[in-house]
Amino acid sequence: MRAIVQRVSQARVIVSSAVHAEIGPGLLVYLGVATDDGPDDVRYVADKIRHLRIFADAAGAMNIDIADAGGSVLLVSAFTLLADARKGRRPAFIGAAPADAARAHYEACAAVLRDLGLRVELGAYRADMQVEAVNDGPVCILLDSKRLF
Repeated sequence: MRAIVQRVSQARVIVSSAVHAEIGPGLLVYLGVATDDGPDDVRYVADKIRHLRIFADAAGAMNIDIADAGGSVLLVSAFTLLADARKGRRPAFIGAAPADAARAHYEACAAVLRDLGLRVELGAYRADMQVEAVNDGPVCILLDSKRLF
């Protein structure tokens, strides 16, 4: 499982010209599910998202996690995070989980984040979304449950 975690002052998902989901300060998280991902991958990524200390403390240092900062999460499914562009010019997506399995892990990740006390909004699964965000910093963190990076 891979994630791009972006600290934002606001973010929203628009589907068919209507706002589907939105948050104020918090984290915009793009989540990609791999074919071999399971419950351990879900827990690893959710725990990392919950406990990343990427919000400023009183001294301006990144020492506060999202819960202590009072932020929300906007979780957006993004199978393209599993793209393999090492050969040729067209990315291959063979490493991405099939839609039904990916959806189950995506929803499980949202549930774990909620169980960890976070407010979580979801993108529209398998929809053509426009994602708007105001990056704060910018702070963008890459996560990989297989610890490849």
